[in-house]
Amino acid sequence: MTFRAFAIAMTRVWTGRIKNRGLVGLVMAKVLNLDEVDLDGRTVLVRVDINSPLDPVTNVFLDDTRIKRIIPTLNKLSKSKVVLLAHQSRPGKKDFTSTLGHSRELGRLLGRTVKWVDDIYGKKALTAIESLEDGELLMLNNVRMDEEEISTKGDFDVMAQTQMVQNLSMIADAFVNDAFACAHRSSPSIVGFTNTLPCIAGELMNYELSKLSQALDNPARPCIAVLGGVKVDDSVIVADNMLRNDVCDHIWVTGGVANLFLFISGIDIGDVNVDFLKGELKGSWDSTIAMASELLMDYPECIIMPSDVALHLEGNRVDEPLKNLPLEGQIFDMGITSIQSLSRAIKSAGTIILNGPAGVFELSDFALGTVEMLNACAEGDGYSVMGGGHTATLVSKRGLADKMGHVSTGGGACLDLLAGRTLPGVASLEESAKQFRFSISKPLDHQ
Repeated sequence: MTFRAFAIAMTRVWTGRIKNRGLVGLVMAKVLNLDEVDLDGRTVLVRVDINSPLDPVTNVFLDDTRIKRIIPTLNKLSKSKVVLLAHQSRPGKKDFTSTLGHSRELGRLLGRTVKWVDDIYGKKALTAIESLEDGELLMLNNVRMDEEEISTKGDFDVMAQTQMVQNLSMIADAFVNDAFACAHRSSPSIVGFTNTLPCIAGELMNYELSKLSQALDNPARPCIAVLGGVKVDDSVIVADNMLRNDVCDHIWVTGGVANLFLFISGIDIGDVNVDFLKGELKGSWDSTIAMASELLMDYPECIIMPSDVALHLEGNRVDEPLKNLPLEGQIFDMGITSIQSLSRAIKSAGTIILNGPAGVFELSDFALGTVEMLNACAEGDGYSVMGGGHTATLVSKRGLADKMGHVSTGGGACLDLLAGRTLPGVASLEESAKQFRFSISKPLDHQ
């Protein structure tokens, strides 16, 4: 009898015997974590997100941060037979490649061998898995080389019918999801094992959910969100969720998000800036304008817009108050006065949730707003949460990560969670916990 079959048979044995661990947040209370289960000697599938930037010529890793972040989970599984499922980029992109280099880099960081097989769920992969000894690690090839992984649509049951899930479920005892950065994706390797294996949150997944819950469930006041960048539609949804659910006291808008709110408030930001927003939003222009307009009407004192902007004029930075708009140039940053106001607000806040740059930070003349707001987060006493994507990269490059409350590894996943959207990867863990929690949990005297 496999461990999975044993778990199902024993479902009623441990009913009522789980210790209350006092986990933070509603989401955290619903998922299993590695401290609650005994996977020693078991074959465990571990989905990770170690998708990393690679040198376009040599394929050398330019940043191994995501690989380092899965090590705590692997340490917890040091007596298990561990099978790693991972991806690198996606078909059609230059950095779409095998995971052979990832296995070698992980082995270097761990100081021990990480086996690799040029297969995902075929005969070679299954044979390699069956030959594993306790404590050994095997990395399968890039799961996005499987057509079903990138094209299958549907619910958990549909995902469970894919060949990957069918084959690997027969040979494994449990599934650990440590890929928070992929939690907003609904694909076989993320949610397909929901009803076929006990699904457990890995250390990174657990950590991300705990840290984000700390900011969302009971934030220290005042709580402010600083939303910028060019993903304007997503940021408007985040702002709507945070204000209507009383997560934040104020929303400070920067970057493209600020330009949109200035536009709907009646400020003539110039055709070039409006056209840029329309180009970014495309089909979501009307719905985004409608939601932002309603939000501004319902919470006029809670949405803080810049009082001046920095324009790109003939290759130079020119700061102008709003009353001087429109001018010919594009808005590339907040103005000096607005930057100072935002910095003061950040330093006096109890909680800061920040996502997206304040301007075109790639150009040194227009990086000031972004740099200063990150410095303010690092210097202040509040609990600061940095969204993933560009924000996390900027924090890392400036060496400020240790001075922040939390720097998320998930761009889209973090944004979706802040927006109040359901994350399929987390929903899968919750659903699986309902079925397997009492069957695979340790007895109280072993916890």
